[in-house]
Amino acid sequence: MTDSNERLRQARERAGFPSARSAALRFCWIPSTYASHENGQTPVPVKDAPKYARAFKVSAAWLLTGEGPLKQRNIVKVMGVIGAGAEITPEQEQVPPEGLAEVEVPFPVPDDAIAFEVQGESMWPRYDPGDIILCRNRERDPADLIGSEAAVRTTAGHRYLKRLRRGARKGIFDLESFNAELIRGVRIAWASEVHSVVRAGQWRTLNDAGKRRLLGGAQA
Repeated sequence: MTDSNERLRQARERAGFPSARSAALRFCWIPSTYASHENGQTPVPVKDAPKYARAFKVSAAWLLTGEGPLKQRNIVKVMGVIGAGAEITPEQEQVPPEGLAEVEVPFPVPDDAIAFEVQGESMWPRYDPGDIILCRNRERDPADLIGSEAAVRTTAGHRYLKRLRRGARKGIFDLESFNAELIRGVRIAWASEVHSVVRAGQWRTLNDAGKRRLLGGAQA
């Protein structure tokens, strides 16, 4: 067994999975393949380290080499797009657990942070096309977010980036933007305030080359 195999086992146990099989079934991995990576039959492949790191919330570089911080704190999943009219697509239920993509941002983010990419100009000048907004992946009472800019999903299934305003009666809200008409009288199923924004050009998608760079050029 190599050190990387042992670190993979430690990461799985820290994440609360009692066995290699339970983790593999949870994340739809082939159990025998994952088990071989954990029990030392084969070293942990560089190409598989990022998905294991995401699942167990550790740094892929640490997983492979033991160097650097245990957790990679400036990587966040993109869970949708804020398009023209500020509607967030696709629906959260259609996004795979690993997100549509991963981006590297220039500062540490909370462990439960998720991202949406801005497209269109309905919230200009606060948000430009290509900006990334970061939210906490936790449900908030919309009434607590009155006056705040937030990502919301209405009970009708629409997703928006808007400023929340109190509606005409309890449980009803108005959604305000900078360059679009006020949306009145909506019920909100999910809402999370904007935690921070990363301007276009200050973030990068983690393609294979980016992942290799984060791994410090480690080789299988």
